[in-house]
Amino acid sequence: VQLQASGGGLVQPGGSLRLSCAASESIFSINVMGWYRQAPGNLRERVASIDRGGDTWYADSVKDRFTISRDNAKNTLYLKMNSLKPEDTAVYYCNDYRGNWGQGTQVTVSS
Repeated sequence: VQLQASGGGLVQPGGSLRLSCAASESIFSINVMGWYRQAPGNLRERVASIDRGGDTWYADSVKDRFTISRDNAKNTLYLKMNSLKPEDTAVYYCNDYRGNWGQGTQVTVSS
């Protein structure tokens, strides 16, 4: 499956963005999907994940600010990001836990 991430951009601190990850095939059978991010000079880190049953996991740094969701009918994974901080600046990637990664979308939080 091919994953296409989009929705990144430049936003001021405290702002919001919604990332989308469109899959080229049905995601209904994919058990877990997730979002990762990588800032310059840092390792790629897991941000959030969601399973088929809707159970979610979040990194402590984004809890209560980010919401992950999936729409199996649209074959799309989402990440709603609120109250963005400069430290959220990174390239965000989606992943299907089957070895497939999206190409990444840049999120920059700056005034």
